[in-house]
Amino acid sequence: MTSTTGRQRAARQSDVARLAGVSQSAVSRVISGDGTDSRIPAETRDRILAAIASLGYVPNPIARNLRGKRTQLLGVHTFEPLFPNARESFYFEFLLGIEERAEETRHDLVLFSSTGDGAGGRKIYREETNRLTIADGSVLLGMSPDREELARLWHEGYPFVHIGRRDVDGAPFPCIVPDYRRAAAEIVERVHAHGHRRFAYLRDSIEGEPYDDRRSGYADAVARLGIVDTSPGFVSGVSGLDSAVIDGFARGDTTAAVVESERIADRLRTELSARGLSVPQDVSVAVLEDTSAAGEHWDDLRIPRKQIGRIAVDSLIAMVQDPDAERESVLVACEVVPGGTIADATRGAER
Repeated sequence: MTSTTGRQRAARQSDVARLAGVSQSAVSRVISGDGTDSRIPAETRDRILAAIASLGYVPNPIARNLRGKRTQLLGVHTFEPLFPNARESFYFEFLLGIEERAEETRHDLVLFSSTGDGAGGRKIYREETNRLTIADGSVLLGMSPDREELARLWHEGYPFVHIGRRDVDGAPFPCIVPDYRRAAAEIVERVHAHGHRRFAYLRDSIEGEPYDDRRSGYADAVARLGIVDTSPGFVSGVSGLDSAVIDGFARGDTTAAVVESERIADRLRTELSARGLSVPQDVSVAVLEDTSAAGEHWDDLRIPRKQIGRIAVDSLIAMVQDPDAERESVLVACEVVPGGTIADATRGAER
């Protein structure tokens, strides 16, 4: 990690106001040159200037411009291509929610979709220039963002929110986050309520904060409920479907699986069928992603994508209207949906 991501957040007007013991409007008037009028006593003005010097506060030219003149344009920047198959994209309903809420709030959208990095990703900065500044603020989406660019954007003070949790040291920018952790724990609780006590966790090979949250939620529930899980996916963090796990199902040592992806769940069903076992009669299975596109979906979780897109727009507009306000992330609950792949434990329940 470079020094860019290690820097502390730049001081804001709210920090100056807090230190000086005055309102943000008083700080704003002093910074804008209106602090010499009778509304700002000399002693108050001196306290504000001392706080500015103490904190090293530098007025944000972008924020000052936004206060004076807004374009009513909101940007949408995607770190990976979404077209021409947007409808099949994971992000399609996020975009629908963004568009709906932007229209309701009388904002136009600008889609930033160029400046590739040569490896399938997209960049925010072109020749050291932030392309997003033609919009009042932007919603960012993508599984593989450039974290250096996110840190730079944060430290420059440009208003933005990211859909999905992304952590960058020294840059606590606001994210609109599906609560995968709570949903994963709820799925474990549902399987446990059917009498299952010995689980196997089957990981996909994908990494990142959304999968970290799923894994953390699963681990917390396993510990809290006293569930036994000796699978490589849980104990060693190994991805894929291990033959030893299938052997455990065949012997009845393990009666339930929590799986990170539909792809792995389909493979599991095929392997179980080859051993004469079926889902859910012999093995209960739940999947930690949305499988509703399948003909017969699994017990799974659903992300409220349109709702998240709408929340992202509201959060962004609030940021634009008050550039110095605290920028906070929002956690949005996922729904756990029955799919007919969990049944009462009938094999090995007494172990």
